[in-house]
Amino acid sequence: MTARTESMESMEQLAAGWRTLVLDRDADADVRDLPGIAVRWADCRFAFWNCLTLTEADTGPELLEERLRQAADLMRAKEHPGFLWLFEDLLADEARDGLAAAADTAGLAYAFPGTGMAGDFLPIPDPVHPDLSFERVTTDEQLRAYADLNSRAYGFPLEDGRDGLLGSPLWKQEVHAYLGVRDGVPVTCAATVETDGRLFVVLVATDPEWERRGYGEAVTRKALHESARATGLTRATLHATAAGAPVYPRIGFKPNSPVHFYALKSD
Repeated sequence: MTARTESMESMEQLAAGWRTLVLDRDADADVRDLPGIAVRWADCRFAFWNCLTLTEADTGPELLEERLRQAADLMRAKEHPGFLWLFEDLLADEARDGLAAAADTAGLAYAFPGTGMAGDFLPIPDPVHPDLSFERVTTDEQLRAYADLNSRAYGFPLEDGRDGLLGSPLWKQEVHAYLGVRDGVPVTCAATVETDGRLFVVLVATDPEWERRGYGEAVTRKALHESARATGLTRATLHATAAGAPVYPRIGFKPNSPVHFYALKSD
C-alpha cells in the first residue's frame, strides 16, 4: 500500500469500526456520513464514543477551514463532549501548514496526538507473561473492570467509562475483549473488533500503577492471537496514543498517518 492508501484505510477503519461500537451504545446514535465528515456520536459520557473524522483526501486549505468550522458546529450541537480525529496525511501540504491556525479559528483546541498503524502479521503466538493470566470479557463484572481500566488510564471519571460499555451484549459476545489479571486483579485490557476484513484494536488500557511492565503489549497480543484464530484474518489496524506508539511495532504494526485529536475550546 502507498502511504496515502494506508492513511485512507486508517480513517475508514475508524469510521466503520466506530459505527458498530457507537450504535451498540445507542441504536439512535448519530452515524451520518456527511460531505467530508463522518459523524459517529453516541452523545454519551464516554468521550471516545463521541467522534467526528474528516474523510476527504488531499484536502486543501480552504476546504479544511470549511470542514473544521462544520465539525465545530456539529460538536457544539451535542450534549456531551467528544473529539475530532484528524488524519494528517489526508491533508495537502499547504493545509498541514495552516492546520493549527485553522483549528483555532474554528474554535477547536488540540487535545492530544495519536498515530494510525496497521500490518499484515497475523497469526501470532499465544502470549505468556510471568505476571498475568488472561480472561475474555463475558460477564458484566468483567466488562465493568474493562471500563474502569479505560477510565483510569485516560483520566475519565469511572462513571464515564461505565456509561460507554456497561450493558453491552456486543462487548461480551462479539468483540474479542481481554483482561490481563495480576493476583486476581485486572490491571490491563485490550480488544479487537472485526471491521471490513481486518482486526481493529480498540480501547487498550493499563492501570497507571502498573505501567511499563509489558502488560499492555501482552494483553494486546492475547486479543490479536485469539481473534485471528477465530476469524482467520491476517491484517490488523489500530490508532495508538503517544504512550502506546512505541509498543505496537514490537507486535508487528507499522505507523502510517499521524492523528490529531481536537476538542471544542473551553468557554
